[in-house]
Parts: sequence; structure tokens; C-alpha cells
Amino acid sequence: MGDRGPPRVKNKAPNPIQITAEQLLREAFERREPELQIPKHRISDLEEVCFVPVIIKSDYQLQEFQSRKRREFEDGIRRNRLQMGNWKRYAQFEVEQNEFARARSVFERALDVTYQDIPLWLAYIDMEMKSRNIQHARNLLDRAVTLLPRVDKFWYKYVYLEETLGNIAGTRQVFERWTMWEPDEDAWSAYIKMEKRYGEYGLARTIFEKFTIVHPEPKNWIKWARFEDDYGTPENVREVFTLAIDTLGDEFMDEKVFIAYARFEAKQKEYERARVVYKYALDRLPRSKAASLYRHYTTFEKQFGDTDGIEDVILTKRRLAYESEIKDNPKNFDIWFDLTRLEETAGDVTRVRETYERAIAQLPPSQEKKHWRRYIYLWLNYAVYEELETNDYQRAREIYRACIKLVPHKIFTFAKVWIAFALFEIRRLDVSGARKILGQAIGMCPKERLFKGYVDLETQLREFDRCRILYQKYLMFRPENCSAWIKYAELERMLGDLDLARHIYELGLKMEELDMPELLWKAYIDFEFEEEEYDCCRTLYERLLEKTSHVKVWISFARFEISLDLEDDKERAENVFKRAEKEFKEQGLKEERVVLMEAWHKFEQECGTPADVVEIEKRMPKTISKRQRLDDGTFEEYYDYIFPMDEGDQQSKMSKLMDAAAAWKENMRKKQESRATAQSSGGIK
Repeated sequence: MGDRGPPRVKNKAPNPIQITAEQLLREAFERREPELQIPKHRISDLEEVCFVPVIIKSDYQLQEFQSRKRREFEDGIRRNRLQMGNWKRYAQFEVEQNEFARARSVFERALDVTYQDIPLWLAYIDMEMKSRNIQHARNLLDRAVTLLPRVDKFWYKYVYLEETLGNIAGTRQVFERWTMWEPDEDAWSAYIKMEKRYGEYGLARTIFEKFTIVHPEPKNWIKWARFEDDYGTPENVREVFTLAIDTLGDEFMDEKVFIAYARFEAKQKEYERARVVYKYALDRLPRSKAASLYRHYTTFEKQFGDTDGIEDVILTKRRLAYESEIKDNPKNFDIWFDLTRLEETAGDVTRVRETYERAIAQLPPSQEKKHWRRYIYLWLNYAVYEELETNDYQRAREIYRACIKLVPHKIFTFAKVWIAFALFEIRRLDVSGARKILGQAIGMCPKERLFKGYVDLETQLREFDRCRILYQKYLMFRPENCSAWIKYAELERMLGDLDLARHIYELGLKMEELDMPELLWKAYIDFEFEEEEYDCCRTLYERLLEKTSHVKVWISFARFEISLDLEDDKERAENVFKRAEKEFKEQGLKEERVVLMEAWHKFEQECGTPADVVEIEKRMPKTISKRQRLDDGTFEEYYDYIFPMDEGDQQSKMSKLMDAAAAWKENMRKKQESRATAQSSGGIK
């Protein structure tokens, strides 16, 4: 027969009586053999009733049982004295036998082994308390807190025992002993709550004083303030907050103390007091520690303040933002500018001066002028503020002097500082003082702007002799400065001395090096033109063209001629254009020539006839594109100009060359014929 495989289940319907695994295990446990079951019998005598796993019917058997159990416990202890579970079970057995003396003996022996086992102490104490041996429990708790004063469970049990027994004085004494060890905050809170339960608010206040000395955290001061708010007077609350602020100082201060203080004052409807608290806090706390304080202050002002109060909140917020940025980078002078303007807007003179003093104390990192450019304006703004806002002129003068003393003039200087100081003295009607300042500046660190400022001052004062002296010193300092020559000449012209003005222009033109000679030439020509000395203008143009043949000079010369409104002005202008074109053509300057032709074409459109315009248009260049080979073998495209007049000249030159070649060829032919004739005549002879 083959393999039939696994048996098949024919009936898959559930059994009407279900048996769980738990029921099977329970029945197996109950139906064990009798010799395997643990016997449970009652032992009864006149003193006790207990369950033990043996059958005992007399006092003798009970004593034998107790003796045997004690031997077992003693054997276990001898095997392992450090196993505290054996000791506790041994003591618990004696308690069950009502042998409290034996139980105490067991606990004491265990404590001799190790007195630092906290559960052992707790079991010993609980045994005495459950047995209502109060004095024994007190003694044990006293021993425990003496040996292990840092274990809070012993102290809690001790005070609980005394308070449960109604011994309030004893409870207070225990708390006093406990607080001498400076426990954590929960212990102090329990002591305070105990005093509050019995209405001893004065004692609770004393405890708070000690509590805040041991644990001076801000939250504990707030707890004390709330206690005074509930059971004391408003003055007591204020004293607590004031003491907290003085004790914590700036280092350990928390914004929560100020917020709680201000809210208390607002609750008392002392809104001005609350506002003072907020402002005081915002001035002392850094921005990083006052985020919540800002929100509460803003909310307070919206509820109880006015427009000025809200503006003050915004002002304070911006001030702290600037202070935070300055703390990160004290050399950022732009932030100092913003902060000083903010303080000036607030209007507190003392605070403004303090801010300026702090700002100018931040010296630039090096003696490079670029690092001083922004810094120097702090001094100038400070002096202007003292002059215009506070009218403290002497203080403003001292600020200018301190600034001048600070700047390293041998390395660099700031003309704006000297000029501002001089103008300040002018406003104070001290002209001699202003002159001394500018004279000192020129002597210490001569600078172009200083000369200009000094000359402008003397010009406004109509001290022209002083102006001449200053211009002479200026030109000795900077003889290449064309602007100084021009200003000096304009001064003499204004004073009516035209010959001296011309002499100054001539001296300037004789200088070998000039920074912008074209300006000096133009100013000289304009001077002669305005004085209607047209021949002198032409002479100056001719002299200038000898030095430079710039296209703008030729165009300016031509425009000068056409602007005179004379009979031959157009002819003179055309001659100038023709001369210029001829010179550029000879020099091969095509770009300049193109610019000249465009100006000439525009001139003919404005002043010439249509025939002249057509004629000049015929001479206008054409733009063509060319290619040239570079050194690397590539080609570059560029634009060139072809002038019609140049093409005509080339054609005439080419025709003359061809005629000369034809004449040479004819001459050579005649010579050959004459030679041939001479040879033939000699042969006949």
C-alpha cells in the first residue's frame, strides 16, 4: 500500500464546549498528586494566629517552628551578610510573631552591617509606626536624619509624623534642623506651606528670607512676592521686588522679575510705577534677555498708555536693537550714526552726550584715512548738535579742538574739520579766531581744499589783499593746478586789473607741467573774448595750435570766427576748416578728419548756402569695411574712410605718371632708331 499522506479533518465545526489554555493549566495545577501539593494548615495558640506550611497542634510545636525558622534566617545571614533582603525578611518574621524586641535586634544588627541602606531604615521606621511605637519611631528618625542628613525621605517622614501627632512646635523644630543643611526648594516650600496652614504668616515671611538667601533664583523671589501679595501689603511686595533687583544684579537678573513687578503695579493701578519698572528693566537688560519684556511693555502701553508712551516703547526697542549691533561690532560707525540720531530725536541731552562720547571713543583700527572717513563725521555731528540744539558754544569749541588734536595730521588730515571749525568761529563773530584756525591748518598740513575754503572766506569778507596772498601761497604749493591760476585771474578781473589778470594767465601757461592745461587756455580765450579782444583770441588760438593740433581746437577756432558777426566771419571760419583739413590730410589722421568734416558740414548747414552744403557733402568720407591679417594668421575686420578728394588726387597723380612713362617710352624708341640708322650708314661706306 502506498503513502496516504496526512489525515484529513472530516468535521470542521466548532466544539460546543470550548476549553481555554488557562483552564487547562488551572485544572492541571489543582489535580496534582497530594504529595506534591503544599499543605496549608492553621496554627493556633493563645497568643497568635498565622499560616505556616506545616501542621502544628501545640505550643511546643510552635516554639520548635519558630526556632527552626530563626536558624534558617541566621544561616542565610551568615552566608551573605550584605544581602539586606534576608535581614528584612527576618525582621518581618519576628514582627509577625509579635516579637518586636527581636525584630529591633535584627534591624539594629543589619544597621551595624551598613547604615547607609535607605530602604532598611524606611522598613525599620515603618515597622515602629505601624506598631504605634511612636517614641521608638521618633528616635529612629532622629538617628536617621543625624547619620544621613541629605536623604529627604527621612525628613519628610519626620515632619509628617510630628504634624500628624499635632506636635507643631516639634514639626517646626525638625524643619529648622532640616533647613540648616540647605536642602532643595521643595523642602523650603513644604516648610512655608506648613506655616501657612496654621496662619503663621510672619514665620513664613522669615522662612522666605532664608529661602532666597540659599536659593536666590528669580522664580523664588517671585514666589515670595506672590506670598506678600496674598497675605501682606503692597509695600511688602515692593520691598521684595526691590530686594530681588538689588540682590540679583545685572548678571543674574531675569526679565520675569521685572514683568511680575510691573504687572503687580498695573494691578494696583499704579501705571506710572509700572512704566518706570519697564523702562528701568529695558535699560539694564540686554536685548537677548528682554524679548518677552518688550512684548509685555508694548501690551501695557497699548492698554494704559498714550501716543507718547507707545512711541517711547518703539524708541526703546530700536535703541536696544542698535545697542545689540554695536556690541557685536563696536567699529560699525553707521550704527553709531543711527543711534545718535535716535537719541537726538528722544531729546534727552544727557543720553545724547553719553552716546556721542561712547561713539568717538571707538577709534578706527589703523591710521589709514579710509578707516577715518566715517568716524570723523561723529565729531562733526557732535559739535553741530552742541551748537544748534544745546547752544553750548564752549563745549562745541572744545569738541572741534579735541578732534583736531586727535587726527594724525602728519599722515593725513581732514579739511572739512578745519573749515567747519573756522565757520563756527565766524558764526560766533570771531573772525581773527577763524583766520588763526585756517592759518594753522595751512601751516600744519597744506591742502587744496583748505586754500579754497580760506580764499572763499576772505572773498566773502572782501579782504582782497589777503586773497592775493593766499593765491600766491596756493600757487607756490601747487603750481600745476590750473584751477588756482584761473581763480586768481578771475579775482583780478573782478577787481578791474585786466593787465594783471593777463599776466597771471601768461604765467600759468609758462608752467612746464599743468594738470589740465586745456582749461587754462579756454579760460584765457574766454577772458579775451568777453573783453572783446578778438585779435588776442586769434593769437591765443594760433599759439595753442602750435602746441597741439587737436580737432576740438580747430572746431572751437572756427566757431569763434563765426560768432563775431563780422563781414568776413564765414570766410575766416572756412579758412580755418580748410587749414585743419589740410593738416590732418598731411598727417594721415582720418578719425580727426572725419570729426572735422562733420563739424564743417553742420557749419555749412547753419551758415552756408545750399550750394555750399552740396559741395561739402561731396567731400564727406565714405565708410568701408576691410580685413587685415594678424600675426597669429587670423584676420580682423576694421572700418576705413575714403575721401573723394583723395581719390581725385590719386587719379591725377596716376595720369601724370602714365604720361611720363609714355614720354620715356617714345624717347627710348627714337634713340633706338637713331642707332640703327647710324649702323646702316657705316656699312655702305
